[in-house]
Amino acid sequence: MLDPQLIAAAINVKPTQVSATIELLDGGNTIPFIARYRKEMTGGLDEEQLRQVESAVEKRRALDERSATVLASIAEQGKLTDELRTKISAAATLTELEDLYAPYKPKRRTRASIAREHGLQPLADLILQQARDAGDPLDLAAAYLSEAVETPEDALSGARDIVAETIAENAAVRQGVREKALRFGLLHAEKIADGIDEKSVYSLYYAYEARVDHMRPHQILALNRGESEKVLKIHVTVSETDWQPVIHRHYSADPRSRFALQLQTAAADAAERLLLPAIERDVRRSLTETAEAHAIRVFAENLRALLGQPPLVDHTVLGIDPGFRTGCKVAVIDPTGKLLTTATIYPHEPQKRWKEALATLLGLVKQYKVTLISIGNGTASRESEQLAAELINLPEAAVKPVRYAITNEAGASVYSASPLARAEMPDLDVSLRGAVSIARRVQDPLAELVKIDPKSIGVGMYQHDVDQTELGNTLAGVVEDVVNWVGVDANTASPALLTHVAGIGPRLGEAIVAYREENGPFGNRADLRRVPKLGDKTFEQAAGFLRVNNSREPLDATAIHPESYAVARAALARAGVNPADSLVERRRLLAQLRGQVGMEKLAADLGAGVPTLTDILDILARPGRDPRSDAPAPVLRSDVLKMEDLSTGMRLKGTVRNVIDFGAFVDIGVKQDGLLHRSQIPQGTALKVGDVIEVTILRVEVDRGRIALGWE
Repeated sequence: MLDPQLIAAAINVKPTQVSATIELLDGGNTIPFIARYRKEMTGGLDEEQLRQVESAVEKRRALDERSATVLASIAEQGKLTDELRTKISAAATLTELEDLYAPYKPKRRTRASIAREHGLQPLADLILQQARDAGDPLDLAAAYLSEAVETPEDALSGARDIVAETIAENAAVRQGVREKALRFGLLHAEKIADGIDEKSVYSLYYAYEARVDHMRPHQILALNRGESEKVLKIHVTVSETDWQPVIHRHYSADPRSRFALQLQTAAADAAERLLLPAIERDVRRSLTETAEAHAIRVFAENLRALLGQPPLVDHTVLGIDPGFRTGCKVAVIDPTGKLLTTATIYPHEPQKRWKEALATLLGLVKQYKVTLISIGNGTASRESEQLAAELINLPEAAVKPVRYAITNEAGASVYSASPLARAEMPDLDVSLRGAVSIARRVQDPLAELVKIDPKSIGVGMYQHDVDQTELGNTLAGVVEDVVNWVGVDANTASPALLTHVAGIGPRLGEAIVAYREENGPFGNRADLRRVPKLGDKTFEQAAGFLRVNNSREPLDATAIHPESYAVARAALARAGVNPADSLVERRRLLAQLRGQVGMEKLAADLGAGVPTLTDILDILARPGRDPRSDAPAPVLRSDVLKMEDLSTGMRLKGTVRNVIDFGAFVDIGVKQDGLLHRSQIPQGTALKVGDVIEVTILRVEVDRGRIALGWE
């Protein structure tokens, strides 16, 4: 049964917020729409909290479905009691449910099931009951002899098998031992004798031991990978002092019973043969699930920050996709992203036509008035950076200042060969499309990166080792959130960008572009209703996130939803704002309006909720503002550094490229990113991809390509 209180307690919100969210989700509303335009109903839950509710609801409904299956299975066996039904219905987790189902779950023949077939259940019951006056166990066992059970010892052995399985499948025992294992269990790793680890990647774990509850997510994922690559052997142990009391609590040997030794023997067998191996699997699964969830969360946070990088507008960009043997691919795009020209240069080995390449770039810079060079960070990137630095410092290039930036090119090759790239640039060779993408990434990171599978962007940790479905769903949610947070120009957006707008999706995104190409630009938001299959519900979900910048209705270019236009107009009129007022005057009048009557009274007067009105006034005060403008701009450079140029104590400005468990990798302008270890990051500081920070060089290891950084 879906209980909003349980979900609310798990994510620290109110049950009423959960109930409202469930109602909205079940009504076909998207998370971006709910987060932005239904704050009054949800109490202001943000996208992350809404996704937590959505996930919890999906898990609870899956649990309810599994619970119904379990109940039906046990009922079919004729073993469903009222007490068992109550326990199963109250199970809060899938693990708890499966523990309860374990004794009744159909399974292959086991030693216990064979013993039952031989009629040894009554003898097992005597052991479980610790019968005191039943007589000598061997004498009693003689009554169960048959062709399959030849001796009394065989009968007792079979009975103990039944007892062992009974103990191992007891839900309370499994839960108790599992809890002990998760708290006090020890994980051991060792190198497999013939395991191949050429670069000693896993050398830290060749003889490793740690308490389960002390392990960090990146260690767990590293161990799992080492095991999958057949380099490491891993096992989890639980001390006898931890598991034995749990079993004795439920199956205690009675010293006055002649069956006491039989129970003790069966209990030890249950632990070693059945229970502890199952618990080890549970612990490994639990550790992996926790580590994967953490890794996915880190990837999502890094992706969110990367997609939220500010666009570098009004630049004519020269993109360079570096390479050695096949040369460097070059593309020049105008400030709107339109491709102007392409070229291939060979400044590096084996051709090494440096001066020719320099002359080609200089000609392109002068001809197209290039103001920014974007260099992919892959193979030959730093060598190409030296070329760009030399170009920038030529007297001929100084007519208009030119700078360069190192751009994350992850996924560019995947995009270049994709159907989307072929559709966008059908006449361009696949090798040159990557240069176009690298150029466009600095103009508008979001618009370009949405064309690439988020898993290919590479701003995470162990992304190939985690649950790929969960990772894909989480990253898709991040892309959706960021796209809708920023907003999309309905008249220029690509199908790839429109796909992520709330309520639209791939087919409708293509339909919008097709309609636009056939009928011309949308004149206003209402024109979107003319797109085939864009119905009222879709328009409601998407309209607030689609901008029409040249509409006769100025509100069409804002994040204000059409359903709130009347409120927005009333607020402007109440504030006395005129279309001719300057932005400064508009802000002054709107701020004055807030202070005159207070937000609650104003909201009541205008017929809106306080959260919605607050958003409307904020948007009216800063119309057309790109929320990404609050993020720090990329570091633009005009000269290149080498590792040999660095010295201890040197202070540099750098850009955070990746945030992982043990710190952050920072681009400081040399070939190798420096590591800012987590011990160097001030407590309470949360770094994000794209943050520009001041760092100090702590240590440089040129031979190993390592740079240790300190916080400035």
